[in-house]
Amino acid sequence: MSQKIYVGIDVGGTAIKVGLCNENGDLLHTYEGPTETSKGTDVILENIATYARAIVAESSYEWEQVGGVGVGIAGFLDIPTGYIKFAPNLKIRDVNLKDYLEAKLATKVLVNNDANVAALGEAWAGAGKGIDHCVCYTLGTGVGGGIIIGGKIVEGFAGMAGELGHIAIVPDLEAIQCGCGKMGCLETVSSATGIIRMAKDAVERGDRTTLAQVTDIMAKDVIDAAKAGDEVAIRIVSRAAYYLGRSMALMAVVLNPECFIIGGGVSKAGDFLFDQIREVFEKYTQKEAQDGVKIIPATLGNNAGVVGAAGLILRS
Repeated sequence: MSQKIYVGIDVGGTAIKVGLCNENGDLLHTYEGPTETSKGTDVILENIATYARAIVAESSYEWEQVGGVGVGIAGFLDIPTGYIKFAPNLKIRDVNLKDYLEAKLATKVLVNNDANVAALGEAWAGAGKGIDHCVCYTLGTGVGGGIIIGGKIVEGFAGMAGELGHIAIVPDLEAIQCGCGKMGCLETVSSATGIIRMAKDAVERGDRTTLAQVTDIMAKDVIDAAKAGDEVAIRIVSRAAYYLGRSMALMAVVLNPECFIIGGGVSKAGDFLFDQIREVFEKYTQKEAQDGVKIIPATLGNNAGVVGAAGLILRS
């Protein structure tokens, strides 16, 4: 067989997910193994290499058909060299992952930020397939992001492009401190963590809400309550949607993407959330910058990272 295949690796704190893709971004095979963070850096690195070999061995392809290996990892990276300055969740510091894997696997390796890689996955083979210019948001514990222009990831000179969750967008009088140390970041209001915080604050203030009856409030509880007509929950979800829409209005006049793709757990709120985001976007975006622009849900789910990592080889 002569068909080229591409290995994508999504390195998480608990598990390492691996995917095998063809040149069209079709996911052909998946594999998953434990990260074993507690065993230290050497074991984690060995596991990454081992799982890359394992997925090909399990498939109907040969290692000689591998056109390259892409890796997505959360942390502070020197992206061009594949050097991990510090990956807090993995407790890895000062390691050249690219050099290590190229020596172990004898093929081209590229390394990038996990949010960038997930964005590339959606742009290459997911909701943005066939679209060259898109901005991706991931609404989870924080607000992750990635920018794809001309079909390629925008990294910036220090690899910090696409940090959408840290757009300082909440006015000073409403702002709280973000985990990054700055005030008023988007993720303080539009992430699952932000939504939960606002709900707990409302309960503690004594606001009349059905959320007061929930023992351990999750973002889904807030969204479900909002859909059921709870006024406090509606206000919280609307606030999250408002700042997402405002941030997209800013991105529209800077980047003029063809679509905004939204993934992550909070995005499962569906049209209840998306319609509000679209309304705000239309209100604050110049007509010429919003014409033809779509705000749509991600489609790859947990596979976005491995697909995007494989895509690094063809889209970099």
